[in-house]
Amino acid sequence: MEMAPNTRLVLHAFSWSLLAAISICSQNDIACLKSIRASLDDPHDYFKSSWNFNNDKEGFICNFVGIECWHTDDNEVLNIRLTNMGLKGQFPLGIVKCKRLMRLDLSNNQLSGPIPSNISKLFRFGTAIDISSNRFSGNIPKRIANCTFLNSLNLSNNQLTGFIPPELILLHRMKNFSVANNQLYGPVPLFNLSLSKDSFVGNPGLCGNPLEPCIDHKNSPFKNGFIIGYSVSVVSVITIFMFYFVPCMHRNERNKLLRHFILNLIWNRTRKVNMTQNSHQTSQMVLPDILHETSRETSMLMELVSRMSYSDLYEATNGFSAENIIGHGQMGTTYKATSSNGCLLAIKRLFDTQKFDEHFITELKTLGRLRHDNLVPLLGFCIESKEKLLVYKYMSNGNLYDLLHPLEKRRTIGWPLRLKIACGVAEGLVWLHQNCNYKVIHLDICSRCILLDQNFEPKISNFSEAMLMKSNNRYWSSSFDMDSEFWESSFVKEDVYRFGILVLELISRKEPSELTDLARSGDESIGKWVVDDVKSSGFVDGGLVGHGFDVEIFEILRVAWNCAQPNSDARPAMLQVHKIINGFSKKYGYG
Repeated sequence: MEMAPNTRLVLHAFSWSLLAAISICSQNDIACLKSIRASLDDPHDYFKSSWNFNNDKEGFICNFVGIECWHTDDNEVLNIRLTNMGLKGQFPLGIVKCKRLMRLDLSNNQLSGPIPSNISKLFRFGTAIDISSNRFSGNIPKRIANCTFLNSLNLSNNQLTGFIPPELILLHRMKNFSVANNQLYGPVPLFNLSLSKDSFVGNPGLCGNPLEPCIDHKNSPFKNGFIIGYSVSVVSVITIFMFYFVPCMHRNERNKLLRHFILNLIWNRTRKVNMTQNSHQTSQMVLPDILHETSRETSMLMELVSRMSYSDLYEATNGFSAENIIGHGQMGTTYKATSSNGCLLAIKRLFDTQKFDEHFITELKTLGRLRHDNLVPLLGFCIESKEKLLVYKYMSNGNLYDLLHPLEKRRTIGWPLRLKIACGVAEGLVWLHQNCNYKVIHLDICSRCILLDQNFEPKISNFSEAMLMKSNNRYWSSSFDMDSEFWESSFVKEDVYRFGILVLELISRKEPSELTDLARSGDESIGKWVVDDVKSSGFVDGGLVGHGFDVEIFEILRVAWNCAQPNSDARPAMLQVHKIINGFSKKYGYG
């Protein structure tokens, strides 16, 4: 029976479409390998000489060293195995073009730098990553959890720092996992698979199953009092010496020495999670003392922050259902909740470890005292048995980082909205720095801790690392009187610096880690972005250029660059920064 003309036409079109799709896939994979070849240094020529692209035969890349294809007669890459070759460079971003890549093995080389924060976009459908025995550094990006097909992840024998992201427990297909021999710390997440100690050894700061429990080893009251008294006395002596007996020392050098010393003796006392064998020791300020001590400060705190019922919060989150999870952090998991009267809440449930007791206390005692339109409202807290919860007003537009760097397609963010967010954050910081009763330094300003309400009004959150000073320049959590000049240069200007990075991120939509590395290194390219024309600099987000805002962007970029200066004395005060940004914002009805 002869085929109908229309049917033949449809089949013919389908065949050509299929061939075109295969051709596009092949070209993508070839471009992928070309990019990898260009990005890696192969000092012993183990693979580069075999990767010869002067060939148009279908499947020619399947003969490359370290490459396995889905089929030997096509150019679709299945696995990349470049192991034990002494390769140098950073994580190859070109793998994003290998759309059907399943396994990436770059183990036993000399690769360095961070693991890309957008790794889930680069390796979306992959099942195995092995970058062990290299020199990768920085944090483990939480977005690895979006590589939902992963069943094997080996990050061992590198120089990774920070926490193991709790989001990794969402990788339900995971069968093999190792972060051994890095510099990680904090609690081990509660994985849904059985892991041995071998997966975590060599990280002295890690605790929790299958390692030693995260338990405090209490020091005696005498020992604690002696250490604190000794620290304060030594700080006082050295401060007097530096200011009165070494007047000829350059101010930057003097402040640098003092900053280093005080951060170790005072500030780092509030950051007890460390990477030593004694990392289980924490502050002696334990939670029952908050609830039962009768000081005037605590009584005032209890009046400002309501103590809520655990059963009510349990019900509001539907039993802390996974469906209500809206965020994971280093301290715990945040849930969306609906109260009995219909109000939307955000409930942060801290991990079951006393390591975060002092952070919990700092958050309570800071936000419990403070009320401002650009601070996230803390509505209450709950302590029951081992449960510790903080209750906030729900922010419907999430955090700024996710707005700027969405997992899916980017949305257009106009310049007036970005300016509004920058102005609101600046206003909040000015208020924190200049509040008449308490001066607060946030010390962790970043796009992840800027929450956005239904009108995209920014709210500063996460005060667990904050420092609070009374109006008499007395450091709140000790009896130490701090010199106001040192306070300004060492801590206030740290907030200014971080605000500068935040504004650069708002303008460029570049990852904050990239901007921080450039600023910390004193890279002149940042200055070049300021003096160059906005259109030609390549730094400004393309969605902003050419819409009549170039002059304003140029001026705000200059402000951000000044805030991010490596020399703290060169950074402006937040009041001055807010005045400039507010001047532009009024044009759009903000400020």
